[in-house]
Amino acid sequence: MEYKVKDIGLASAGEGLVKWARDHMPVLMNIRRRFREEKPLSGLVVGACLHVTKETAVLVETLMEGGAKVALCASNPLSTQDEVAAYLASIGVNVYAWRGMDFEGYYEAIGRVLASAPRITVDDGADLVSTLHKIKLGESSREVEVVKSVVSTPSMNVIGGTEETTTGVIRLRALARDGKLLYPIIAVNDAYTKFLFDNRYGTGQSTIDGILRATNVLLAGKVFVVAGYGWCGRGIAMRARGMGANVIVTEVNPLRALEAVMDGFTVTTMDEASRVGDIFVTATGDINVIRGEHMLKMKDGAILANSGHFNVEININDLEAISKSKREIRPNVVEYTLVNGKRIYLLAEGRLVNLAAAEGHPSEVMDMSFANQALSIEYLAKKGHTLKPDVYSVPKEIDEEVARLKLESMGVKIDKLTEEQRKYLESWEAGT
Repeated sequence: MEYKVKDIGLASAGEGLVKWARDHMPVLMNIRRRFREEKPLSGLVVGACLHVTKETAVLVETLMEGGAKVALCASNPLSTQDEVAAYLASIGVNVYAWRGMDFEGYYEAIGRVLASAPRITVDDGADLVSTLHKIKLGESSREVEVVKSVVSTPSMNVIGGTEETTTGVIRLRALARDGKLLYPIIAVNDAYTKFLFDNRYGTGQSTIDGILRATNVLLAGKVFVVAGYGWCGRGIAMRARGMGANVIVTEVNPLRALEAVMDGFTVTTMDEASRVGDIFVTATGDINVIRGEHMLKMKDGAILANSGHFNVEININDLEAISKSKREIRPNVVEYTLVNGKRIYLLAEGRLVNLAAAEGHPSEVMDMSFANQALSIEYLAKKGHTLKPDVYSVPKEIDEEVARLKLESMGVKIDKLTEEQRKYLESWEAGT
């Protein structure tokens, strides 16, 4: 069995973590029982680039129960739980992931997944899909060269793929818009049972968790600046306020900014917020949201964290350029002393703070996200060959089935339309 993990001896510890996740993911376990009987993925190779966490392990087990062979690499150098990676290797997964991967190791792992000739790809951030496309389109880059050293001509016998996160969907839609997308992708991120819950409640709680594990600071009374008021930003702002922080939101979208104002938050520019903030969190999906000119205005002791997928939202090159020294003073906390004498604390190297400094989203939230993944993969296995290369929404019936199963697992009952009500909603004749 081929794998590359930090220590296979950690497998038993990983098994305990995965069991905990299983016990808190009833929807995915329901799907898993059906997959075990029906084997809808029989004979398929699934190539996945995901955060290697205990929740991901439950998804991988579900796909294997459905008959798939799975090759897995990490979608972030700092998000792998080494115990979980070891456990997955021990049960037959071709897993290439360890915490602290460097650039070469990260893309070598992607190359090894591509070398498995996947029929379906599963991505979180689109690094797997974009690298495959760069190779097939003849583009040259540092990551392409690393991947090609592992697999010079990866197979393109791909039925379709799924994408888990906002950042990845943005990248893939750009690829489709340019007419370069080579196979259909289902945007799992855009399912209601994903972004309304995972992005808001999952990111909100786990981001605060990461900040507190890294720093143990008191949030009550602090000025907490959230850059971006998408679903992730909403969740972070909501949870920070719940901890007693005074929350400021920065935005570029006037509709989201207006919504933040109506939700009771102070909205201003990053230039103004940088003068008063104690803690800053980026969640925009864009580059260089916090730059050198902002950092130089910050208070002594300001804390910077990122909850967007890539480590590009805080301009670390600017931070390095305006600093005269730096040192790690706690795990996941680096103190930068600026040229003006002030100190700034960067968490988790500017990477996803909720996964690098904590455990990521709670299992109960990932239950719905990965249920969408499992059912979308099943959908692609059955119908992917009929779809043209494009980015597709999760079929409505899948989204509603996930919601139904989640409510059922929680013991919640809802009403059903009567025939009279259904007819009324489908007609146009009735008036006041």
